[in-house]
Amino acid sequence: MRKKNDTLRDTLLNLSREIADTEGFEALNIRSIASKAGVATGTVYNYFSNKDEILLALTEEYWKQTLAEMGNSVTADSFCGQVQEMFFFLKDRIDQSAGKLMNSLRSVETAGLARMAYMQASLETSFVYRMEQDPEIRKDVWDETFSKEQFARFIMMNLMMLLKMKAPDIDFFLAIIRRTIY
Repeated sequence: MRKKNDTLRDTLLNLSREIADTEGFEALNIRSIASKAGVATGTVYNYFSNKDEILLALTEEYWKQTLAEMGNSVTADSFCGQVQEMFFFLKDRIDQSAGKLMNSLRSVETAGLARMAYMQASLETSFVYRMEQDPEIRKDVWDETFSKEQFARFIMMNLMMLLKMKAPDIDFFLAIIRRTIY
């Protein structure tokens, strides 16, 4: 079996993104990718077993990039201010193009959720770090039954739910956070 070329895989993903962006996700298929890349369809199948696998890879790549960009754009001093900025940053991304990409994954939702576990863990780690940077958070709030890590998971799960519900704001959620840790 021939060794796979990471550069070709990246090229195929870039071309997939280009097709999805210009023609829509329904136009994305193995043949269209192969044609655009100037390779045989079998070559694309060497890297991706089907369209769903390509969509999963695009989603994972998109969210890695989004989380990196979000880290640079969140500038509020307080943890609550940062959570609010994160919500609106992610909401904007979902409204722009991530929502369409995620909706295209309906047939592989379970696999998509498993791959997104990495992104969620990264977000939770970011919450813990950001809480540690806010000197206004009470130090006595944490113990073995109520840890920063558990609270970060609680925030991440609720933030994802609010995004999925297309909540216009998170004022009530922020009030819960404030009353809990400040």
